[in-house]
Amino acid sequence: MFKSFFPSPRYFFISVVIWLALNMVLWYTGGDHWGEYLGFPHGYADAELPIGVSRFWSPAFLWFYLWFLVSTTLFAGFWKIISNNPWQRWSIWGSAFILFNIWFSVQVDVVINAWYQPFYNLIQKMVSSGGGEVAQLYTEMLTFIYIAMVYVTIGVINLFFVSHYIFRWRTAMNEFYTQYWAKLRLIEGASQRVQEDTMRFAKTSESLGVSFIEAIMTLIAFLPILLQLSSHIKVLPVVGEIPHALMIAAIGWAVLGTVILMLVGYKLPGLEFNNQKVEAAYRKELVYGEDYSDRADPITLKELFSKVRLNYFRLYFHYAYFNLVRIWYLQLDNLYGIFILAPSIAAGVVTLGVMMQILNVFQQVRKSFQYLITSWPTIIELLSIYKRLKAFESTLHK
Repeated sequence: MFKSFFPSPRYFFISVVIWLALNMVLWYTGGDHWGEYLGFPHGYADAELPIGVSRFWSPAFLWFYLWFLVSTTLFAGFWKIISNNPWQRWSIWGSAFILFNIWFSVQVDVVINAWYQPFYNLIQKMVSSGGGEVAQLYTEMLTFIYIAMVYVTIGVINLFFVSHYIFRWRTAMNEFYTQYWAKLRLIEGASQRVQEDTMRFAKTSESLGVSFIEAIMTLIAFLPILLQLSSHIKVLPVVGEIPHALMIAAIGWAVLGTVILMLVGYKLPGLEFNNQKVEAAYRKELVYGEDYSDRADPITLKELFSKVRLNYFRLYFHYAYFNLVRIWYLQLDNLYGIFILAPSIAAGVVTLGVMMQILNVFQQVRKSFQYLITSWPTIIELLSIYKRLKAFESTLHK
C-alpha cells in the first residue's frame, strides 16, 4: 500500500514529521525574520498585513514561499540520494505541492476572517447613524470578490492535481500487486482488491490526510487569533467569568463530541470489514457460476446471500444510533457559537464586526478540533479497506 509509492515508508514518514517540526521550530524562533539578510525590508515580518489579495505577495509571504521551496528541495534531494523509488517525484514533490495548497487555502481563510470586522462594523455604523457612502460597501465587497477568486482558483488547481496524484498512487499499487499475481490470485476477492480497493485506499487516504493537515494548519493559524479575540469575551453561559473563555469553550465542546462519537462508533470498522468479506464471497461464487455449471446453485447462493443480509442489517442498526448522535451533535454545533456569545451580546460589549469575526474564528477552530467527528465515517471505510489489503499482503510476507 505504501512502499509501492513512498520510499521506505516507515522512515520516510518519520523523517517528514521530524523535518516539519524542525522547520516550524526554526520559523517560529526567528526564521520568519531571516529574509532581512537577503534584502527583504527591515521589520517586514512584524508589519501589519493588508486585508486583500496584495497580502499574498507581501514580503512576509514571499519569504515563506522561498523558505518552503528551499526546504522541499533539500528534503527531496536527501531522499533522492538514499532511495531509488520510481514514484518519489510524485510522492515527495506532489505531497509538498498539496501541502502548500492547503497552507495557502488556510491563509485565504485568515484574510477573509480579517475582512469580516471592518465590513460588518461599516454596516453597523451605517445602520445606526442613518446611512453612509454606498461606494464604501461596494469597495469592501469587491475586496472579498478578489480574495474569493484566488481561493476558487487555488481550489480548482488543487482538485485537478490531487486527481492525478491519487491515480499515480493507484498505479504504483497496481504495478506492485500485479508483479505477484501468481501468488495473490488464489486469495478470495483478489481481483476486487487489486482493481477496486487500491483506488479507494489511495483516494480515501489522500482525502483524510489532506483534511487532517488542513485541521492542524487551521489551528496553527486561528488559535492565536482566537486567543486575541478572547479579550472581548469574559463570561460564558452557566460557567460564568473565566480566563481565555473562547479557547476553553471551543476545545471542551470538540473534545466532548469526539469522545462520544468514538464510543458510539467503535463497532463500525469491524462490521464494514466483515461486510466486504461476505460480499466478496457472494460475488466470487457468482463469477464461478458463469463458467462452471456445478457452481452458484440456488442453495449455495441463498446461504451466501443470507450472510450478506445479516451483516447489512447489523450495519443498519449500528449506523442508526451512530448517525442519530452524530447529526444531533452537528445540529447543536450550529447554535453553539451564538450560545457562547449570548451573555456578551446581551451586555452590549461586542460590535457586529467583532461578533462576526469571533463566530468565524470560533467555527474554524471547532471544526479543526472536530476532525474525528466529521471524518469518522470515512475513517471507518479506510480501516476496512486497510484490513482487506493488509490481509492481502500477508500472503507475500509469508
